[in-house]
Amino acid sequence: MTAMPTAPQSEQPGRIMSREMSEQPEVLRRLLRTGAPEIQETARLVAAKKPRFVLLTARGTSDHAALYAKYLLEVRLGVPCGLTSMSTITAYGAKPDLRDVLAVTVSQSGGSPDLVASTRAAREAGAITLAVTNNPDSALAAVSEHHIDIQAGPEKALPATKTYTASLLALYLFVEGLRGGDGAAATALPGLAAQLLDRQPEITSLAARYRFADRMVITSRGYGYPTAKEAALKLMETSYIPALAYSGADLLHGPLAMVDNISPVIAVVTDGRGGQALQPVLDRLRGRGADLVVVGPKAQVEQASAGFVLPTDGVPEELQPILEIIPLQLLAHEVTIARGQDPDAPRALAKVTETR
Repeated sequence: MTAMPTAPQSEQPGRIMSREMSEQPEVLRRLLRTGAPEIQETARLVAAKKPRFVLLTARGTSDHAALYAKYLLEVRLGVPCGLTSMSTITAYGAKPDLRDVLAVTVSQSGGSPDLVASTRAAREAGAITLAVTNNPDSALAAVSEHHIDIQAGPEKALPATKTYTASLLALYLFVEGLRGGDGAAATALPGLAAQLLDRQPEITSLAARYRFADRMVITSRGYGYPTAKEAALKLMETSYIPALAYSGADLLHGPLAMVDNISPVIAVVTDGRGGQALQPVLDRLRGRGADLVVVGPKAQVEQASAGFVLPTDGVPEELQPILEIIPLQLLAHEVTIARGQDPDAPRALAKVTETR
């Protein structure tokens, strides 16, 4: 029997997303090598203005990067932060007093009109404005007082992968700069990211659990919570599986009732205080007989139905989200392929979403 020829490289589903995921070690390495000095200088300029509060603005994947920055700023610096509702300005015309407030807008393209409009309005209201984008020539960068280029290179797949991890690293380096640090703890990340990508066969095997899933729950706490939200988005936009992301604390306040012995649950367990805070939730999930998969330290994976062990030894908890998301990006890719769909071209989506 003659074997059927494989599809040409250009026609293989998920080829673009796969290539861009594989670029992440080099993107992280480039950002550490050439981007860090500029980020540190930007942080010095902002710190000199002594902002009393931080507002973070973003949508989609970038919103999860902004949530990560909120944890960094509040935990590492003790600075209160809030995630903005852009419609208060763009739809309702609110004019808040933003003097001495740092307004950080995170956007891969820097092109969405509402992001540009709200950032312009924030600057007019007295805010110190910072744009974090993958496009230094964008409209968002132009209206902001300061700009950080995440240097991820062109991203063509609709699901964002390398721009997400680059945004996390850029925000980490910025916050470290605000507190007078040099970000040296991040130097191991490119090598660790490469190790995770080399373990794709483990993810392919894990993906078989979710080929016929009707829904999924993803949970975490602390620094891992943005990872849970980003993983849920990746699964929804590529495989179309309804994936619900909850903080472990919120999961116990009602949604736990929908979890049963056939409900797939992925727990992102950071090695640190966030993972410790999640422990009671993991115990409750096991007690309900949930199909629990853990992404995290070996000891936690061994207590679950299945999982993926992360190399967390020696990696500070605040840096682990940059590693945690990589196997979950791979999982979204592999589940989508297993379901006969193309993760490069999710239906009804555009690379730049223009909201107003």
